[in-house]
Amino acid sequence: MTVIIKELEKAFYFQKNNKDMLRMSLEDIELATNNFNCANDIGGGGFGRVYKGEVANLDGNGHYTIVAKQPDTRHGQGEKQFYNELQILYEYKHENIIGLIGYSNETNVKVIIYEHAPMGSLDKYLSDPTLTWRNRLKICIDFATGLDFLHGGGHGQEVVIHRDIKAANILLFDDWKTKVDDFGLSMISTVNKETDYVIDHACGTKGYLDPLYLKSGSLTRESDIYSFGVVLFEMLCGRTAFAVYKHKGQFLSTFIEHIFKEGKQDEVVFHAIKDEIVPKSLTTFQNVAYLCLDDDREKRPTSKEVLSRLKRAMEFQVQDKSIGAETS
Repeated sequence: MTVIIKELEKAFYFQKNNKDMLRMSLEDIELATNNFNCANDIGGGGFGRVYKGEVANLDGNGHYTIVAKQPDTRHGQGEKQFYNELQILYEYKHENIIGLIGYSNETNVKVIIYEHAPMGSLDKYLSDPTLTWRNRLKICIDFATGLDFLHGGGHGQEVVIHRDIKAANILLFDDWKTKVDDFGLSMISTVNKETDYVIDHACGTKGYLDPLYLKSGSLTRESDIYSFGVVLFEMLCGRTAFAVYKHKGQFLSTFIEHIFKEGKQDEVVFHAIKDEIVPKSLTTFQNVAYLCLDDDREKRPTSKEVLSRLKRAMEFQVQDKSIGAETS
């Protein structure tokens, strides 16, 4: 209850004290999205819909694309998530975090405006054979960089626990630039003590949720690490956690655990990229991804450690290819 009260206080503080240049009129947003026309609907879930729109440049020359998220506030929860996400995007700015363009809270209709990711979300590319191993590593490194920033790598005494890490919440820009998205469920906590919240109802997406969080309601930064581990294996397997569940009848993490115990981890590598992966790069990647899924939270790596291992996997990949090019 104390946590909930603190989160509501933060939301109220933001609402009262951030009347800045980011505020936009609902009329302008409706104009940009053609009144939230279904033709501009590009996705969403239980907490609202997301629409694409066009806004005129300040100099009057041309337009740029924006994304408008309209939370469902009919049952009260959406409004809390609106201010929660708005506060995080306002305070936690980083090149690997989705950019906040504006917002509207002038009526019962609440809207957050984001920068547009032209390539969409990662889940659409997992099975794409043209997404090379090196680019997959680049995406993972970018995301890990953003996650490390959220987990306290660059914001003083507070950390953000995302709570809903999945491929659909990883957005892609030109040249595979990657940013973390969707902070409606996220929580802010201090970093100078062990973060451990007890949540009555665990939130997130099945197949990505930390089993310990789901079972006990105990939420820590390691819960995010587990979810990221699932994404790392999605990148390696070329399949979403949902696709694995549909085909195998078990979640990706359970499937991976069985594969590793049988010593058949090479069999899960996406066939389209298998031949291009340098062995040391593959082993380094697999090992850190598997550690992320450890049942013991204390054995899971930190976001900084994950980032370091992923960079090492990239180094092995690049070095080996460079040597091969020199000797050929």
